[in-house]
Amino acid sequence: MRPLPDTEAIVGRIRYLMAQTGMSQAAFAKRLSIDPSNLSKHLSGRLAVSDTLVNRIVADMGVSKRWLRDGHGLPYDPNPTPREISSSTCRLLPPGAEGTPVYDIDVTAGCAELSSMFTVDRVIGTMRVPHLDSRSAIVGVRGDSMEPVIADGGAIAIRRISDRSVIYWGQIYVVVLDDYRMVKSLRRHEDPAMVILRSANPDYDDIEVARADIRALYLVESILRDAPSPLTARL
Repeated sequence: MRPLPDTEAIVGRIRYLMAQTGMSQAAFAKRLSIDPSNLSKHLSGRLAVSDTLVNRIVADMGVSKRWLRDGHGLPYDPNPTPREISSSTCRLLPPGAEGTPVYDIDVTAGCAELSSMFTVDRVIGTMRVPHLDSRSAIVGVRGDSMEPVIADGGAIAIRRISDRSVIYWGQIYVVVLDDYRMVKSLRRHEDPAMVILRSANPDYDDIEVARADIRALYLVESILRDAPSPLTARL
């Protein structure tokens, strides 16, 4: 793990993130799935900050790598959008091959919690998608509520968010409620106990839901454009 220059400044920005999110060192370490004692060593300067740690914070906290590593720009993209992956990087590989697993799951159908559906028997292959978190999954989407951002019958890469109290406003999520699973952009509500679910398609009205009614959230990390026919045929 290559240490980065100007570690002290990066540590300062990590502390800023902890303060902004109200997380203790233990909670922040849990969010990153790292040992709390190692995080303490990073923050105290006894352990150098590596690019691996920076990448994990960027993936799990949704912050700008340019800001965290180099101090340039803003911590968060003011208009966050998932990365778009072109068809040239979307070759479907056999199950078991190295890459992100592709599941025979439509995330907008049904209301079951998705984590129970990510089973080996539902894997139809893998895809090598640059910069995806190792805990991501590729799934299908039906419906036109998010067009033109996400096409009906398209595919997305998603990652479960363990702490639903931290929402990146304006970002697209798979939202799991008691009766529905939806792909929507989350917007801030004037009532902090509520959130607004917004479609990209202007023909759909906003939906207001209580934060307490959200059973699970999955961040949409990437949108697969023109996914290859073997993938879309299964999804």
